[in-house]
Amino acid sequence: MALILYKWLMVLFMPWNIAEKPLHPFYVSVTEVVHQPSTGNLEVVCKIFTDDFEHTLRMANPGVKVDLLKREMQEQMKPYIESYIHKHLTITANGWPVTLQFAGFEQEEEGIVSYFESAPVRNVQQIHVWCNLLYEYKKEQMNLFHITVNGTRKSFKLNHPEVEKTVSF
Repeated sequence: MALILYKWLMVLFMPWNIAEKPLHPFYVSVTEVVHQPSTGNLEVVCKIFTDDFEHTLRMANPGVKVDLLKREMQEQMKPYIESYIHKHLTITANGWPVTLQFAGFEQEEEGIVSYFESAPVRNVQQIHVWCNLLYEYKKEQMNLFHITVNGTRKSFKLNHPEVEKTVSF
């Protein structure tokens, strides 16, 4: 969490000429996976910088007007967000693929937060993540993960070109 705060502060206070430098010095997404013991569902929240995500969606969907911030375009953008994240983020629990249902997205600070939920998964002992979010956009991309099962939180990062990690509980 401190890394995310640091990144947001760097965006605000780092002096540079915008015409010569990127809009921010880090390329990162943060994905939170929480197993809800009461329902058994996995809740997945994925936060990606808006400008990076828009650029990547434009690359993936040539000719499509992509604007994640305009309220009147939110319904149009949902299928593109859902499709992109489903292609670039997969989760397995106890060796079985987890189907994530897209619940929507919202803009929060400088990022787009996407919400997903799975059907119940009982007795989670292992989570495997495969992820290459925004790797086609920047080779400096890193994807941070926080996974919580039975109150135990495990965190890791995947730096381009790393794509997968397994954690056991």
